[in-house]
Order: sequence, then C-alpha cells, then structure tokens
Amino acid sequence: MVETCVLLVQARSVRESHDLLRSIGRLLSFRLSREELFAFDWRHLAVGLGATWVVGMGRTWDDPTVSFLRKTGVGSLAYVFVLSLVLWLSYLPVRAAGVPRLRYRDVLTFVTLTAPPALLYAIPVERFTSVDVAISLNLLFLGVVATWRVALLLHYFSRAAGLRWYAVAVASLLPLAVIVSGLTFLKLAEGVISIMGGLRERHPDDGVNQILVLLTVVSYVVALPLLLAYAVVALLAHRARRQARLRSAPLAPRDDEPGLGSR
Repeated sequence: MVETCVLLVQARSVRESHDLLRSIGRLLSFRLSREELFAFDWRHLAVGLGATWVVGMGRTWDDPTVSFLRKTGVGSLAYVFVLSLVLWLSYLPVRAAGVPRLRYRDVLTFVTLTAPPALLYAIPVERFTSVDVAISLNLLFLGVVATWRVALLLHYFSRAAGLRWYAVAVASLLPLAVIVSGLTFLKLAEGVISIMGGLRERHPDDGVNQILVLLTVVSYVVALPLLLAYAVVALLAHRARRQARLRSAPLAPRDDEPGLGSR
C-alpha cells in the first residue's frame, strides 16, 4: 500500500514537471493562450528565477578576469526584478477594460521565463574561434536573444493583457527606449552591451561602437513620439475603463420616480 502511494506521488510529480516544462516551451514558441498565461503560479516563477540565475552565471563562467560577484549571477536576478517593475508600471495606465489586470508577479514570472534563450551566451566561442569571430558570434547571439525577447514581450502584452496593437507597441517599446536613452546618456550602454554579450577582448573595429551609435540614434528619435503616443493611448484606455465601470454599475433610482410605497 505504501509503495503504491509512493509510486502515485512520483507519477504525479513527473506529470506536473512535464506540464510545467511544456508550458514554458509553449510560451517561448508563442503558443500559450491567455488562460494558460494566467495559470502561471509560484512553480513557474521558481523555474524562471532559477533559469535567470543560471543564465547570469553562464555569461562569465569561463572568463577568469571577472569578479566573483559577477560570476554568481546575482546581477541578473536583480535586473529582472527592476525590469519587471518598469514594464508593469508602463502597462498599468494603458490596460484594457474588461480584461483581468496583470499583477506584478505575473509580469515578473513572464520576464524570468524568457531567460532560457540567453543560454546562447554560455557557449564558449572564444575557445575554438579567433577573437574577431568570437566577438561577431557573441554580437549575433545578443541580437537573436534581444529580438526574441522583445517579440515575446509584444506577444505577452497582446495575449495576456489583451491590449490592442498600438497599446502593445507603446507599452513595450517606450520603456525600452527610455532605458537605452538613459544608458547612453550616462555612458553605460557600451559596458552593458559588453556584459550582456559576454565580450572580452575588445578593439575599435569590433562593431560594438556602430551598434551603440545605431541604438543611441534610434532611442533618441523614437523616445518623444512614443511618449506622446503613450499619453494618448493611456487617456483613451482610462476613458474606456471609466465607461465600462459606468455600464456595469447599477442604476440609481431617480428622485422624481415614484417609490414602492407611492400611490
């Protein structure tokens, strides 16, 4: 009897683990429904934080020049909490009427579950290619992962939050543009690109400077139009939510209407 119970518990655990990994795979391949996205719980968050931690360590696991603190992956864990807060705050003013509101934990869980594609950074290309080829490959990995994650964010805001395409665009791209603009203004963008891409031996013609210039120009050009568009979308969303509340509120009896006790 005891052995049967143990086998049943193990079978259930295996089935739940399979379903958990399957849902993460469906998320990364843009196939999850809104109901499935809202079904994410603490297990998904725990797996996402674990994946984020592993990816953070994977960026520098074979680099003897980085500090011990960077090798622990703590920076990646702190980063996802801050980024999730920024994205959640940018979503709140433009949230759609009649759709369940996303919680901070929902956004945090989603952001952490986008970590697995960044395992590309852990490939030690420096060990079997030249310096120039390694830099090119790392920049390619960075571009692929960044594009994949932005596409996932657009999909998430559209599917889970129920936002229209224009609200998805401003809620997703405005915080990213502001972050890039802030990093370039503080002269931190080059260092962030090097850290995220795992770049080590740099030289003036490695392509990072060209990417930095492109990101700077694009972020500064689109930041103001995105901000104005965001303000308009937020106003429209506020009006839509207010109208939805008024339609769902019970009608109060008018003063001039006869009451139940009137003759």
